[in-house]
Amino acid sequence: MTVFLVGAGPGDPGLITARGLDLIRACDVLVYDQLVAAELVAEAPVDAIPIGRESLQQEEISRLLVLYGQRGLDVVRLKGGDPFVFGRGGEEALALAEAGVPFEVVPGVSSLSAVPASAGIPVTHRGVSSQVTILNGQGRLDFDALARAPGTLVFFMGLGRLAEITNELLAHGLDPSTPAAVIANGTTPDREVAVAPIAEIAEAAAGLQSPALIVIGDVVSLSERIAAPRGTLAAV
Repeated sequence: MTVFLVGAGPGDPGLITARGLDLIRACDVLVYDQLVAAELVAEAPVDAIPIGRESLQQEEISRLLVLYGQRGLDVVRLKGGDPFVFGRGGEEALALAEAGVPFEVVPGVSSLSAVPASAGIPVTHRGVSSQVTILNGQGRLDFDALARAPGTLVFFMGLGRLAEITNELLAHGLDPSTPAAVIANGTTPDREVAVAPIAEIAEAAAGLQSPALIVIGDVVSLSERIAAPRGTLAAV
């Protein structure tokens, strides 16, 4: 009996790992994020205890995982993307470790690569980008360093600050013609994509809704040739 911190993938329910799906189908308790696909939640046994986390604080989630783990139940903590990529899985793992509750981390497909790929954007590409910088768009950002960083910038949770982020990067010297993209609901049938030079991306992405990823760098220009034909692509 243990607690499993499972990555559900970036939105498409088919992108969960085989091990993650097996664990959902055998769990006693399923604690799931709001953005997890409903199809995955429905895979839990009919007698499993389902707990949606939308109304719970992180500390409450950690306490629940410890509580049910100490009762000897098989607990799946189902998290969007990968538990250890802006998923706060490390906090939950530390809480379980400190309480002496056995746990296992089951990695998931991260939005970091899957969401740009769904829009035809490889975050690395030979001769174009050999470095990726990932950022929490809601946190403190060193715009001077970011404007000079080589390769690709990928912002999680930054849609609400898109205009601020782009204006600051431009003010710190980033070329206004640098390609940029905003991908909303990536990997799902509701995917929407805006592509434009960074100086114009905030206007191009107006109206897009979270969850969304911001990608900035020359790799974005490849989307014109390899974008998947699903969702909408707004180019400026």
